[in-house]
Amino acid sequence: MEQSIDKKEKKERPTFTDFLRGVFRGILTRMGKTLAGWGIHPNVLTTSGLIGTTIGAFFVAQGQFLLGGIIVLFMGLVDGLDGAVARARGEPEDFGAFVDSVSDRYGELVIFAALVWHYLQVGDATAVVLAYFAAAGSVLVSYVRARGQSLNMDTKVGLMTRVERYMVLTPSLVFSIPIVGLWILAIGTNFTALQRILHVRQQYYSRKRDE
Repeated sequence: MEQSIDKKEKKERPTFTDFLRGVFRGILTRMGKTLAGWGIHPNVLTTSGLIGTTIGAFFVAQGQFLLGGIIVLFMGLVDGLDGAVARARGEPEDFGAFVDSVSDRYGELVIFAALVWHYLQVGDATAVVLAYFAAAGSVLVSYVRARGQSLNMDTKVGLMTRVERYMVLTPSLVFSIPIVGLWILAIGTNFTALQRILHVRQQYYSRKRDE
């Protein structure tokens, strides 16, 4: 009985990210094989994505949201290919996924830091606070998931996963309305973190009752 419960808890529910991977799996697989055939290592794509995102963040800090947003958008697409290349090369994905996850966190934080810098320069205290809470919430969403997984808990709940955050932040930059994206992220990410905390708590006490 306990083994059955553990298996159910370890099997996490699919997310919107998983859905998108399924939809674009064929395209990603073909592109991954092509890039792998060119001898490109997946970590090169991961690193290039982070460097490119940092360059985009530089323009965001200068208030050039359209240019910065386009660069961030393109680099996000580049970064999304590293897993496909790793699979095409037949390489272990665990460490690559770890590097990719850490790179994603740095990429997000550098954009939020750029927004904080910009809004400090223009004297918009509200936007600075929103950028702080959006950054904190984004980190917490990932941290709560990691801690929940260490307890063998399902933590794939909530709306603001990495892809959703990217789909909110990038268009808000491209259309030069980052304040709108920050409002959505400041509220949505922290709400998602709270959802995951409560979900882990529910599973924990359910497990205790079944013991």
